[in-house]
Amino acid sequence: MDAHRSIDAVWKLESARIVAGLTRLVHDVGLAEEMAQDALVAALEQWPEAGVPDNPGAWLMTVAKRRAIDHLRRSRRLDELDETTEAETAAVAEAEPEQDDVLRLMFLSCHPVLPAPARVALTLRLLGGLTTAEIARAFLLSEPKIAQRVATAKRTLAEERVPFDLPGPAELAGRLSSVLEVIYLIFNEGYSATSGDDLLRPGLTLEALRLGRLLARLAPGEAEVHGLVALMEIQESRSAARTGPSGEPIQLHQQNRGRWDRLLIRRGFTAMLRAREAGGKPGPYVLQAAIAVCHAQARTAEDTDWRQIATLYDALVRLLPTPIVQLNRAVAYGRAHGPAAGLAMADALLSDPSLQDYHLLPGVRGDLLAELGRDDEARLEFQRAAALTRNAAERAFLLRRADGLPAGGAPVLTLAEAAEDFLARDTLDAQTVRSYGQTLRRLRSTLGDQLPLATLTADQLTRVCTTAWGESAAKTWNRHRSALRSFAAWAGMHDIAAGLERRAETRQRTPPMAPAELEALWSGDQPLRERTLWRLLHESGAGVRTVLSLDIEHLDLDDRRAQAGGTWVTWRSGTARLLPQLLDGRTRGPLFLADRRPGPARTPAAADLCPETGRRRLSYERAEYLFKQATRPLDPAGRGFTLRQLKPR
Repeated sequence: MDAHRSIDAVWKLESARIVAGLTRLVHDVGLAEEMAQDALVAALEQWPEAGVPDNPGAWLMTVAKRRAIDHLRRSRRLDELDETTEAETAAVAEAEPEQDDVLRLMFLSCHPVLPAPARVALTLRLLGGLTTAEIARAFLLSEPKIAQRVATAKRTLAEERVPFDLPGPAELAGRLSSVLEVIYLIFNEGYSATSGDDLLRPGLTLEALRLGRLLARLAPGEAEVHGLVALMEIQESRSAARTGPSGEPIQLHQQNRGRWDRLLIRRGFTAMLRAREAGGKPGPYVLQAAIAVCHAQARTAEDTDWRQIATLYDALVRLLPTPIVQLNRAVAYGRAHGPAAGLAMADALLSDPSLQDYHLLPGVRGDLLAELGRDDEARLEFQRAAALTRNAAERAFLLRRADGLPAGGAPVLTLAEAAEDFLARDTLDAQTVRSYGQTLRRLRSTLGDQLPLATLTADQLTRVCTTAWGESAAKTWNRHRSALRSFAAWAGMHDIAAGLERRAETRQRTPPMAPAELEALWSGDQPLRERTLWRLLHESGAGVRTVLSLDIEHLDLDDRRAQAGGTWVTWRSGTARLLPQLLDGRTRGPLFLADRRPGPARTPAAADLCPETGRRRLSYERAEYLFKQATRPLDPAGRGFTLRQLKPR
């Protein structure tokens, strides 16, 4: 294994412990993560040359602690402390991490000051060491949305001064549900990796198990905690049987049950007994554990009590009606009551927007269609599932399933071929190709590249458009509708797009900020960067993206102007007074910089990175967020203004 792969592996295993230990030291989880990433950067610089140290986790922790101690000594607060206190701080820094530091970090990440989605995302980031992309995949959301969610959560914890303590008995129960959800998501990412070459990430499943067992000791009277532990123990017991010699997935009913870990199964049964002893109405984790127990008790796949499992899923759906649970219930019904029953349930989920890129939906439909003998449809579903998954082992498995089905008839024009021919026409300009291409990528992703064009139906087209853009603004809907109608007309299939109705567009111009509001904004006590950006936007009247794209090299301070692309941005005295302060000796790179340096997994383009500070260009989303926060008190509606409203009247 090369150094970079070693670093990645060590980081996955050790990041939570390092961030937790640093948080105990600096009392700021965002700062702790930044220092931990400093240590990671040091490893990336040194290990390829010097080799991986004998104890890489301890090496990272030592480097990170040095950064933390340097920070504390530089801070104004520590300068005011006497020698005794500094000595105590150094002693804390040199101490070994406490055993429950990771658990403290988990409860910190799941604190009630954060909304539930933010708690889960932040804990996955800090506890699981998952990248933004992996978290986004787990939640079926976009990467920018997860990145914003994590950044906002860390800032909120710092602003609210949330302590790095374990909750007391009075508040423990109220904070358990999101903690349990987080632990199970970490386990699931390890149990069925959403990306990479391998199906399993044993480090994550073991970490989730460790956290679950710790939590069970902390809350012995909580049935759901023991239910989650039972569920994870039993699922983990199948790990050795879930993949073949080449890492290919093996489905549950085909697994060699002799390879199931009986010790873990017994531990799972024991945890289940403790859940029952705790009493109360079964919750989601106890029910899922009961399903796992049904599988574990069956000596062979044929002995599985699928009717009991289907009944348990019925109860689970009532408590937890998520699309994923409903999809799993469709599988159970397919086994208990026949593939047609399962397929009907799976088909009902086709219009769920959250599942439009989820590979297991076409994977399940492929299984059920194959059992029904609808091989051509099953093949398309396996191919589509393979195109959607980011896991190499799973992709290969799905393609083998597709190839293993009886071949169809003569070659036909596929949806992918038709879309490419449609976009290759000389009559389309580049902008139209980009716009149409975006629409057709969604169509291909949802229906599969290999779908015969002749089988495309009006219902499919309407479902794709409604699922993907049904909640969008009228302008967006109409743009995609026009692309689909144009494609259908080119293919000689006018009728299939007839059901897509055009929506009326309403335009409401957002008024600029009033003079009194601007005056109040200028008199506020805001950071220099924000004041400069806002002044420049107001005085120049330039677009937000144009101003954020400015580099220092392009500034002409004497003539109060800067060149951005093919245009000039000019300003007046207000900006002119602030700009020299903002530059503060910098001579190159982006003018407006983010608060912190980017993590190793989020390295920006060279043009967006300051060569002198290592910080990245301030993003539009972050700048907009800061402005909204700052102007909420000025906005009668309480929502805050947008940066575009800084343009002069």
